[in-house]
Amino acid sequence: MVLGLLGTKVGMTNVFDSKGNIIVVTIIKAGPCFVTQLKTIETDGYNALQLGYDLGKRSRNEPWLGHLAKIGLPPLSYIREYKVDDSSSFVLGQKISTDIFSVGQRVKVTAKSIGKGFSGNQKRHNFSRGPMTHGSKNHRAPGSIGAGTTPGRVLVGKKMAGQLGNRFVSVSNLEIFEINSEQHFLIVKGSIPGKPGNLVSIQ
Repeated sequence: MVLGLLGTKVGMTNVFDSKGNIIVVTIIKAGPCFVTQLKTIETDGYNALQLGYDLGKRSRNEPWLGHLAKIGLPPLSYIREYKVDDSSSFVLGQKISTDIFSVGQRVKVTAKSIGKGFSGNQKRHNFSRGPMTHGSKNHRAPGSIGAGTTPGRVLVGKKMAGQLGNRFVSVSNLEIFEINSEQHFLIVKGSIPGKPGNLVSIQ
């Protein structure tokens, strides 16, 4: 069984279940992906599938295009590996889509979160601000960041201002609400990281 699939986040919306309850869902265009390489314990030390997904937004170099041309595939934009128990049941160039999933199944979705740039402690770490009145000049300042003579430096891991977002985040235990195999849509309950159009990995 394939343990993952690549896709694109389409967006979020509300749907009604059979009892009339409103459910917030995320729509993902999952696949179709193509098997670009089979890895086995004998040749690589582990069993895995290398899947390619075509978004048409990125060009590949000549060695990569030659790798795909050997198995008769067009240029694919993104590549991911997914470990499987046995890769012998798959063939190179095989098309894999939403058929591997089922309604009610729980999945983990990994994607790059929305980048928010250089952010302060209040936004990045949920710090409290200083007094706003009575002559205070410490409103959103970080305050003390460590002792002076000992240790005489800022300790590693100190929560300070810096880059927020723009990193890979995984959300687990998302339930598949509906599957549209014709349009390769996967509808999951809840939200997933990133903005519409982002590449996502579903496992």
